[in-house]
Amino acid sequence: MAPRPFDDVTVVLRGDVQREGKEILLGDSLSYLPENSLSNSLTLRIVREPVQETGRYYGLVKFVEPVLPANAALPTQCPGSPPCTSDWMRVRHYNPVSRQFDGVEEIIRIPQQPQDKDGVYNMTTRDLAQSPAGEAGWYISGALDQAGVFTVQAMQPRSIVQLQPQQTVLGFRRGLDYINFRNWEAVETRKGTIQTVLVVPTANRSGNALVDWQEGDRVLVMHLFGGRGGNHAAHESLILGTYAGHFSFGLGRVVRDPFTNDLIFDIDYLQVYGNSSDGTISGANTWRNYMGNLVRGKAGTRPVSDVLIKLDTLTEDYNFGGTRLSFFNELLGEPSLIGARYRIGDGSGDSTITSATSCVQDSAQGLFLAMQRFRQIIETNPQVMEWMRANPNDPTTQRFRRLMKLGTDLENHLTPMGVVRWDWSQNGEVLMGVRSEDDQFISIDDFQIRNLLTGLISWRTALPRQAHDELGMLFLTNGAKLWFLRPNQIGGNDPGIEPLEATLAMGGWKLPLTQIPIFSVLIHRTFGGVTIPNITDWLITLAVLLGFIVLAFAITQTAYIASPVSSTTHFLSWQPSTLPWYQTILTLIRFLFVPALLKEYIFRVLLIPYPKPWVSEFTWWSWALLALGIYVAYYVLSVRLRRSKAAIRPILLVLVVLLGFACIIAYRYTGSLWTITIIHWAAVSVWWLLLGGQQWHDAAPRLAKP
Repeated sequence: MAPRPFDDVTVVLRGDVQREGKEILLGDSLSYLPENSLSNSLTLRIVREPVQETGRYYGLVKFVEPVLPANAALPTQCPGSPPCTSDWMRVRHYNPVSRQFDGVEEIIRIPQQPQDKDGVYNMTTRDLAQSPAGEAGWYISGALDQAGVFTVQAMQPRSIVQLQPQQTVLGFRRGLDYINFRNWEAVETRKGTIQTVLVVPTANRSGNALVDWQEGDRVLVMHLFGGRGGNHAAHESLILGTYAGHFSFGLGRVVRDPFTNDLIFDIDYLQVYGNSSDGTISGANTWRNYMGNLVRGKAGTRPVSDVLIKLDTLTEDYNFGGTRLSFFNELLGEPSLIGARYRIGDGSGDSTITSATSCVQDSAQGLFLAMQRFRQIIETNPQVMEWMRANPNDPTTQRFRRLMKLGTDLENHLTPMGVVRWDWSQNGEVLMGVRSEDDQFISIDDFQIRNLLTGLISWRTALPRQAHDELGMLFLTNGAKLWFLRPNQIGGNDPGIEPLEATLAMGGWKLPLTQIPIFSVLIHRTFGGVTIPNITDWLITLAVLLGFIVLAFAITQTAYIASPVSSTTHFLSWQPSTLPWYQTILTLIRFLFVPALLKEYIFRVLLIPYPKPWVSEFTWWSWALLALGIYVAYYVLSVRLRRSKAAIRPILLVLVVLLGFACIIAYRYTGSLWTITIIHWAAVSVWWLLLGGQQWHDAAPRLAKP
């Protein structure tokens, strides 16, 4: 983190807090210890990491208009053209009796902050009273200055935490469409606004969508922020069509608003943050501290997408016949541990961002380790395992099975190359207490030469936008309800900046008149295709290859019986090649790359969606059959151009289709370019070198030149 010149870190203590063995705070209420209770000998025992907060007092107000007291002056520096807007504001407090903003009026101060190192103002009061984000009011937090004037240190729009979505998206397919194309659509036109969208994969009516959201409900949060574009001298922009952004997890609860008594969201982020210039500290942060802080908050300068994930398998505790366990607590623990490592740089003081260690890679590591640890806790508890065997139909057992299914999906997603990152594996063993070597986490600074390769092993979490979208789709596939909170540079108006979309790799380059990032699609399909097959994948490959061989011989024999005078009998018959051994080896090598690897990459990997859980069977097979048709058309065209008459005989076309279909089946179930390359290579090589393929091809007549 950057140096903090003042000791200004304030925290709240969540969960149960004990003072010298005596419980003094209960629950998750936002409370502070009284100053007179502190002493040098005081010992507090806490169950959760302290959460960084901004402001000692807070209220709910409506900004009426900026004012200028007689003894005050306008700020001398601010965004936009002079004169600056006053940083004194008349506000009207919320009245719980009338439930309107017709309470006490007060003059408060919202200090205009100086420019950051890039010359950007983190906040401004310009047009703040007219901000569309503040239509439902603002929560303000801060303290009294020496003159007794309330001085704002952080702000939060009430509308962003209300359980009142502006839009409800019903259905799984529509939910996927929103994540992929609508969430960041035309973001540059949304400046100053907030979108709140609830995605429900199963409900069929909007009225039913809010029924399940009750006080005390917990949610997993995924956070993503985009860039600071516009015409400012220090504006951020796409590089090779890409803006990375920032990713983190967080935790949220549905609580009662102490002012309105309505249900609202209370969100804490679990930030994994490297060294930064704004003083952001890695670890747990309230929304007010991380997003709304006037000095370093993100709400005023960046577009943000927070996804609140409601899924009982993640957030509800498990009661296995009296043994209570909580996966939610594991989610609290692992990211907190990683955040602590980033705060101190594993003792070095330097938390450097690399291709292998970053906000998104290590947040994903926290989720991976939490799942691994919880599974290990269950599997090593004989009472729990025996209870589940005795109660297979109990709702808790069924819910745990769904968690394990989700865990398998997450593991496959977070280890897309088919292997677990070596550092994640060791760190997991350290947490589980089964490592006997040094019992230490691998240091952030240990990554040198292996940075790039290590990062590629977990490439699906290399960029924040990809992790945000794909994890969202994975949770949606497993039945989660997703609530999107989308503030876009909210608060006062800085005319020099505008929202910049956080993108996939080259995601800023889209097909004209569409929202499809074509280069991102091709990149993701390429990286997905190079997944390293496991033993099961190779067994599937062998079975598909054997099935192809049996069907190929059956088809050729049937064709010969039907037309014995044709040359079909010579097409698949034992006729070993007479090539010298070295030419045979060179032929095998050539066939491995061309046609096998090249054609499978082009006609399978690039043309067919990678087989992920959220890609429907209908969609996948539609693209697969279209790709097969293109593959066959390419074959016919290519042999026409070579003027080979025999190569387009029906028997060979049937076998080409059969080979293509075999590779499609293998790709569907293995998701690996290597398995389908081997099938293609083996089929062509055996035919050419052992079954008379070379002789048949050389003897085939040529079409006459036109």
